[in-house]
Amino acid sequence: MSIDEVVWQRLGQRDAGLVLEADAFDRLKEVIRREQRQELVELMLAGRDVVVDYSFWSRAARDDYKALIESHGCHWELVHLKADRTTLERRLEVRSGVEGANAVTVDEALFNRYLAGFEEPKGEGEQVVIQSST
Repeated sequence: MSIDEVVWQRLGQRDAGLVLEADAFDRLKEVIRREQRQELVELMLAGRDVVVDYSFWSRAARDDYKALIESHGCHWELVHLKADRTTLERRLEVRSGVEGANAVTVDEALFNRYLAGFEEPKGEGEQVVIQSST
């Protein structure tokens, strides 16, 4: 499950965060997050495997989802796709030239904010997958 996919389905437009006012975009993401959280619970209760495709940039968010999953007797896996700055910049450049739910425009200032705010998983039971720069 992916917030980006649902935003795209509802708005049919890339860069919703640039099109909507910040408050409206945050409200939309929160509504979708609540809906997906409920869907996650329903899928877990049905015994289904689920991939939650979120950035999980903060440890608090990761811990929250881990607790939710464990409270339903399920097992979580945290996969950290670790990439260097050059790789991330290259991938964002590619994503800025496409259409669809995964299209995104991130300027240098926003990119730096994202990097500064990311709390890298360490000692959380994570599986680290190093992303190639090629």
